[in-house]
Amino acid sequence: MNFEKLTGLGIGSWGLGEDPKKKKDEIAAIRYGLDHGLSVIDTAEMYGDGQSEELIGEAIKGYDREKLFLISKFYPYHATPKLERQSLEASLKRLGTDHLDLYLLHWRGSHRLSDTIHGLQALQKDGLIRYWGVSNFDTADMQELFTVPGGEECFANEDLYNISERGTEFDLQAWQEEHGVNFIGYSPFNSGKGNTIRITRNLKIVARDHGVTPHQIMLAWTMRNGNVLTIPKASSVEHMKENIATQKIKLTDDELRLLNSDFPMPTEKTPLAVI
Repeated sequence: MNFEKLTGLGIGSWGLGEDPKKKKDEIAAIRYGLDHGLSVIDTAEMYGDGQSEELIGEAIKGYDREKLFLISKFYPYHATPKLERQSLEASLKRLGTDHLDLYLLHWRGSHRLSDTIHGLQALQKDGLIRYWGVSNFDTADMQELFTVPGGEECFANEDLYNISERGTEFDLQAWQEEHGVNFIGYSPFNSGKGNTIRITRNLKIVARDHGVTPHQIMLAWTMRNGNVLTIPKASSVEHMKENIATQKIKLTDDELRLLNSDFPMPTEKTPLAVI
């Protein structure tokens, strides 16, 4: 499979694996997604202190590893060659695999980017990761990264992106497109911010016209241009079915204008939104 360009729908896992009572349903949801064409799974050592990775490791048992694209992230205080390797080895053990397809610095910390890149390049050389990238980086961070030797090898940047958090559209997404860096958008429903996306009248109208839920429209919106990989989580098979069904939703120009009236594009640079 060719994963050089990451777009469309993936599987997120923030919050999965933390409640033993939900484990069976969460595993079933992941497997349903894999059985119905999804390939990308995003996780992190931080999620549930490794419990998310363990859950995913159990869910992917029996699947062809070469048809999966596994992403995990390491803490910024692990962003040195020695600690990156230790974090990766622990993640691989929890996931039950011998390599990651993409390994991300979860957010910027105090370690030098040159040291972080050096460690990631060593992991690549040893075949433990295919690609490396970053998360929660803004345009200035990406520009600085590209001044560091090897920084141009960055495969992806993962940032908060949904219909109500569009700040990355001002310049970051265009910069990444120009420089060949994949854009991964997390939290398409703004989960975790304490304020869910408001269900406006126009959002209800568009959802009604398509015979779907407002949340499905939110998800379809993130995939409207074909240049973003969005990674919603699903804690049940029914939720996963709804997510998968959004791939067939094609929003018209009139519908996009209607949604833009409630959730406008940014007109100026704002601080990067994070969760």
